[in-house]
Amino acid sequence: MSTDVAIDTPVTRLLGINLPIIQAGMSWASSAPELPLAVSRAGGLGVIAAGPMRLPDLERAVDTVRSGTDTPYAVNLPLYRKGADEIIDLLLRKRVPVLIASQGGPKRYLDRFHDAGTICLHVVAGEEHAAKAAAAGVDGLVIVGGEAGGHPPTSMVSTLVMLRAVARTVPGLPLVASGGFADGQGLAAALALGAGAAQFGTRFMASTEANLHPDYKEALLRATVEDTRTVGHGLGVIRAVRNAFTERMAALEAGGGALDDRHAEFASSSLKMAAHDGDVTNGKVEAGQSVGLVGTIMPAAEIIRRLVEEYTAALAGLPSVRARY
Repeated sequence: MSTDVAIDTPVTRLLGINLPIIQAGMSWASSAPELPLAVSRAGGLGVIAAGPMRLPDLERAVDTVRSGTDTPYAVNLPLYRKGADEIIDLLLRKRVPVLIASQGGPKRYLDRFHDAGTICLHVVAGEEHAAKAAAAGVDGLVIVGGEAGGHPPTSMVSTLVMLRAVARTVPGLPLVASGGFADGQGLAAALALGAGAAQFGTRFMASTEANLHPDYKEALLRATVEDTRTVGHGLGVIRAVRNAFTERMAALEAGGGALDDRHAEFASSSLKMAAHDGDVTNGKVEAGQSVGLVGTIMPAAEIIRRLVEEYTAALAGLPSVRARY
């Protein structure tokens, strides 16, 4: 059930949602209808992660979410994935309310989705790509900073700085801040920095609806803010919780290992191993630095309720400006 409060921002107005809370499109975790449906029903924007999904599974997930709520939802599509064109055709046919596209250029899809009435957000990690996407006509941007899990920008510039840089580069365009957010205080910070919403990934991984192996969720709860590291530099960098896999990769990278050796080690592990099979020792336990701020597994609706409660408390706790006499 949707929350009975609303926070009005350029992003909530654009998307038609009550709260500036977006659940990140996370392979496996939201490659199923349960989590996106719960988030959208609670007033945020739930996002189906199409990345690892087969076409029939994606169609069923879209149909389930659409029939389960009359509030907006989104599909995240990495444009580089095999079969992306077929997925684009499916999403156009389904007339999904919101598309969040990543890892590719917006010109490939933008006109067709706009013709179908779909709102298009594009994921960027720097000023140059932000300017190009804005010039192409996207409706808004998701800005990813170095704290993010999964695939952070290779520059590793923090969300704190990157968001301000992009806001100056594309003034007036609705922005979503992503990377490092796990509580309502973070949401308040994102809005203060010029975003119209914050995207929460790791926080929603630790939800009852997240489509993750229980051992993956437990690994998230054990981790501190210092327990992630980036590996795969030059191969498609990821941020993941430290385990035997990340240590092997880090040793190869620190020792100047040959590219073929690093590629072989990187390819020997996968997110599926951890997320689906529960191998949190040798799989890729992708998570953001905010993992250390996540201490409990709870329903997505309760996560959203607490985010709003914390946001309200954060605003009330800010010192007011007064004149000096």
